[in-house]
Amino acid sequence: MGWSADNIPSLEGRLALVTGANVGLGLETTRQLARNGAKVVMACRDQGKAEAARQRLLDEGCTNLETLELDLGDLNSVRDGVERLQQRHQRLDLLMNNAGVMAPPRRLSPQGHEWQLAVNHFGHMALTLGVLPLLTAGADPRVVTVTSGAQYFGQIRWDDLTWSQRYDRYGAYAQSKLANVMFALELDARLREQNSPVQSLAAHPGLAKTNLQPTALASAGQPLEALSYQLMGPLFQSPEMGALPQLHAATAPSARGGEHYGPNQFGGLRGYPCQCRIAPAALDSAQRQRLWSISQELIDRGR
Repeated sequence: MGWSADNIPSLEGRLALVTGANVGLGLETTRQLARNGAKVVMACRDQGKAEAARQRLLDEGCTNLETLELDLGDLNSVRDGVERLQQRHQRLDLLMNNAGVMAPPRRLSPQGHEWQLAVNHFGHMALTLGVLPLLTAGADPRVVTVTSGAQYFGQIRWDDLTWSQRYDRYGAYAQSKLANVMFALELDARLREQNSPVQSLAAHPGLAKTNLQPTALASAGQPLEALSYQLMGPLFQSPEMGALPQLHAATAPSARGGEHYGPNQFGGLRGYPCQCRIAPAALDSAQRQRLWSISQELIDRGR
C-alpha cells in the first residue's frame, strides 16, 4: 500500500485555500485538510453550493471552514476575491489550484478568452500571483496546481489561443492542462531565482470519477462519447483516491517544488501517489517563459 490520507501530517494552525472546493476532488481535498487540522477557505463560483458543501463537512465533524466567492472564469471576480481574502487573512500556507472545466461547447470568458484556458489557467495564474504576498508570509508555503493526463496530448495553439478556428473541445482542454503544468514549473523556477520560501508543485488525479465527466457529456450530447466513458468505467477510481496526488504534493514533508505527482498504476490512470513524467513541452523553459509572458499580458489587460 502506498501513501494515503492517513499519512497526512498534522496541519494545525495552517491556512489553506482550495478552488472548486464544493465538489469532486476539491471537496475531498478540503475534507482531508480540515480533518487534519487546517483552516480551509472554500473558493467557489456558486456560493449556494459552497455553503451546502461547507455544511455537509461541518456535519461530518470538520471545523474551521469558510467560503469565498470566486469565479475563475472572470478576472474581475478573481481580483475581488483576492482583495476579500487579503482583508480576512494576513498569510496563506497552502494554495490548491484545483477547480477546472472540461470539454464544454466553445465559450468565451468576459475578457474574451476561450473558457477552458480562462478557468483552468488564466484564472489560477491570476489568483496565485495575487495571493503570493500572503503565501510568502506563510509556513512551508506551497502552491499545488492540478493538471491531468491530457497534458501529454496538449499543444499550445500559439497563433489561436482562443480556438476561434476549428474548435475542438478536448484539444482546448488538453491545451489548458498543459498550460497548468507549464505554469506550475515556471512559477517554481522563478520562485527559486528569488529565493522565495514558496514552492510550486503539480499533480494529476489519473482517471477519477468526478463531476467533470458527466458535465462534459451533458454539454455535448454525443452517444458514442457517452458509450466510451461507460466502457472505461472500471478504470475510474474514486475521488478519494484521485485527490491523493495533490494532497501528497501539498502536505508530504518529502515533496519539493518543481515536482509532479500522479497515480502509480496503469500508466498513471489509478493508484497511489508517485512522481510521474511531465509533458515534454512543459520541460522546455523557452515555451514556459513564452506562455508566462503571454498569460501575464492578457491577465493584466483583462483587469
